[in-house]
Amino acid sequence: MTDIAKHIFFCGRVQGVGFRFTAREVAERYELTGFVRNTSDGKVEILLQGREQDIDNCIDDLQQTFSVRDVQIEQAEFDPSHESFEITF
Repeated sequence: MTDIAKHIFFCGRVQGVGFRFTAREVAERYELTGFVRNTSDGKVEILLQGREQDIDNCIDDLQQTFSVRDVQIEQAEFDPSHESFEITF
């Protein structure tokens, strides 16, 4: 099965509530790679890479855990340089 990548922006009450740390925990549970970081406009940006079903499950878990107002999801180019899931700044 081929790995894919999705670029996601979460909007709502997602900064200052442990979102990035939870995102890393959930992504690692699904064995996904990529990154999570806060943006200057109050969103959280995530790149998830791995099996599509695992990515979708990760997104669903995060939406159910936090007060997410809006989620923007785009297909992204898979980047093999991401060997783990990191919190970046």
